[in-house]
Amino acid sequence: MTCVICKNGETQRGTTTVTLERGGATLVLKGVPASICANCGEAYVDERTTDTLLKTAQEAVNAGVQVDIREYLAA
Repeated sequence: MTCVICKNGETQRGTTTVTLERGGATLVLKGVPASICANCGEAYVDERTTDTLLKTAQEAVNAGVQVDIREYLAA
């Protein structure tokens, strides 16, 4: 797909790092599958992966995590 940010690059499959903040917790997930713009580097995460990320963030908040860095694991 054409990048909606730079409007010049095409996206390619790859991985990215996503940082989420929720309820006082900061969660950094590495190796998240995404479509990455070859021109500007903008990352696009699909709906299924986003759902997994949000559930993981909520679980971290519920566990009382303040800061956590982890590798992404698909559900």
